[in-house]
Parts: sequence; C-alpha cells; structure tokens
Amino acid sequence: MDFAVERAKLVAQLRQGIKDEQVIEAMAWVSREFFVPLEVQYLAYEDRPLPIGFDQTISQPYIVALMTEALELSGNERVLEVGTGSGYQTAVLAELARSVITTERVMALSERAKTMLASLGYTNIEVHLAGETLGWPKSAPYEAILVTAGAPCVPPDLLAQLAIGGRLVIPVGSLYEQELCKVTKQRRKNVTENLGGCYFVPLIGKGAWEEQPGELT
Repeated sequence: MDFAVERAKLVAQLRQGIKDEQVIEAMAWVSREFFVPLEVQYLAYEDRPLPIGFDQTISQPYIVALMTEALELSGNERVLEVGTGSGYQTAVLAELARSVITTERVMALSERAKTMLASLGYTNIEVHLAGETLGWPKSAPYEAILVTAGAPCVPPDLLAQLAIGGRLVIPVGSLYEQELCKVTKQRRKNVTENLGGCYFVPLIGKGAWEEQPGELT
C-alpha cells in the first residue's frame, strides 16, 4: 500500500470541512500509519477511529483536524493535551505549536507514544504519565488545551490551567455521546461554542468520570 497516496486522498477529503491551511499541511505531513497497530495499518487513512489497545482509540482524522483548527494556533503557543493515546494528535499539535505537554493515564500507551514521537524527531513534546489532577498544573498556564476524551462537564481543574484568552476544546456529554465544545477563557465570562456531535472514550479523573473497578491504568 502506498501510504503517501492514501494520505493525499484523505487530505483532499479533509479540505471539504477544514479551512485552516496550516492544519491541512500538518495533517498532510504527519504519517498516521506510524501511530496505529500493524494489524490495522492498512486502514490508517480511512476517516475513522481505530483501536490502539487498552480500550482506547486513535481519533478519526477529521475530528483531529477539527479540534486542532478550533485551537487557532499561531505557532507561539504552549499547548496541553489531555490523553496522549497513540501520539498522533500530539504530533499534529507539535507541528503547529511552540511546545506540547501531553498526559496519558495508561502507562503502556504513554511509553509507546513517547518512544514513537522521539523516533520521529520531535523535540518540542513532553510526555507525562497523568497524575491525580487532570492536565499538568506544573507548567500552567497554557494558551490552548485539547482533551481527547469525553467529560460530563468542563473540568474546573483544566479551566484553571488555561490562560486568559486561551482556548479549551473538549467533548462534553454522557458516556455514550458528546458535543464537541470550544471554551475561550475570558476575565468575566467564558465563551462556549458547540462544534457538533462526537463520541470519545470517557475522561477519567477529578471533575470527570470515576475510574471503574478493575480498569487498566
């Protein structure tokens, strides 16, 4: 399979909904096949989520592009990503931001993503195992925060880590369906936009969903 050809077809499809040319260029540059298991690598450029183990998924490329576009990155931002997963979204963000700090609660996924991103030459990414508090407060505030799992509401701990004027993109809703929300932090009242329906695995932690007994961490 010629992955370059398949990637070009996907990028052409993404142009129908994504207007930010820098996001399009990042999606054209990052090789999704490196971030999916070998057994589903032939599906790398289908516009669909794929399993990556531990009941987690790599997001649909259109959703990756949509969430990235909503952050309105100019290149100077420090970005927080909550939910590293395979590292694919991380790589896309790293193409567009000054630096990316990303957290993952599943140790095996965190280590796998860290190894892959380093092997691809990224030097502006920090991968951390998630702590008790959502996000990574030590390096706050962030100009942009992207969350790759669904929450019942916008977690206050993440809003606290967002700079004034910063953008937070997060799926909010039930365990079975969510709305993709963009929150712009203001001094008086935050502005929230609805970007459409979506479905993500649950965000686990304080201010989100509780961990289920026996769940892998």
